Amino acid sequence: MENYYNTTHFLTLQSLNLPMETAISTFLLATLSYMVILFCNLVLILTIVLNKTLHQPMYLLLINLPINDLLGSTAFFPHVIKELLLDTRRMNYAACVVQAFCVHTYGVGAVLILSVMAYDRYVAICRPLAYGSVMTNAHVMRLITAMWLLNLALVGALFALLLRLPRCRSLMAHSYCDNPSLLGLVCADTSVNNAYGLLMLAVVQAISHAVILYTYLRILVACFRTRRQDTRSKAMQTCATHLVVFLLLECLGLFTIISYRLRDVSPFLRRFIGASAIIFPPTLNPIIYGLRTKEIRGKALAFFRGKIF
Repeated sequence: MENYYNTTHFLTLQSLNLPMETAISTFLLATLSYMVILFCNLVLILTIVLNKTLHQPMYLLLINLPINDLLGSTAFFPHVIKELLLDTRRMNYAACVVQAFCVHTYGVGAVLILSVMAYDRYVAICRPLAYGSVMTNAHVMRLITAMWLLNLALVGALFALLLRLPRCRSLMAHSYCDNPSLLGLVCADTSVNNAYGLLMLAVVQAISHAVILYTYLRILVACFRTRRQDTRSKAMQTCATHLVVFLLLECLGLFTIISYRLRDVSPFLRRFIGASAIIFPPTLNPIIYGLRTKEIRGKALAFFRGKIF
């Protein structure tokens, strides 16, 4: 009965294997990182929400990025901070599924949001005269709704296939919850789950890479055709920043996915890269899209001057 209870209700996650002196510094670093992520992303969200001048298509799309980053980091950091503070590796199965669902929703959502933002920049740079008629607020809301519905449908089906399978193990292969680690607890055939996971990955990657490749090739051609040096440099700077964020997320995410299918990869390296995909983008995105965007930076500074100083 005790074994059944533990296997059914509680899971044992992999330890971070940190010495005591390193665990304390890691706890402080994780707490500080989470506070920075919360502060920067909330400032970005509030700046866009509270300023009506920023209620434009580009910023309405941009606000989805910090929302998605808060979803992923909030699913990850509190559990890691708790583990470092209390030195506990036990986790309720339902909480583990929720964490894994949020982590995968964050990963798919980040790729889709960056793809839609690339489409917006394509229309703004390549079709500037038609931008106001194409990227209306109604059209933007349809894009946002379709993006989130597609995200939730793909990830929801992934976990619906997982929850139908029986479990006979409680020891996780990871220090946080995700779909491959939960599949490792199953004592049944997982070929359907693996096939759907690869299909979902292929669909998301095909959509994102097709949009990114098409839009950036068109933007690159438009930049070389224009004779205005300031317009060309601004467009190239914006697109280069966007492309760096996309490539960083893609490299970290794809390595994490591939590492589960390679037995020779170090478990520590797998955990580190998987955690990096949740730590670095939410930290860098508000800095890149907030501080480097003149309108957002000006509104945020004006808010702090008026409310604090």
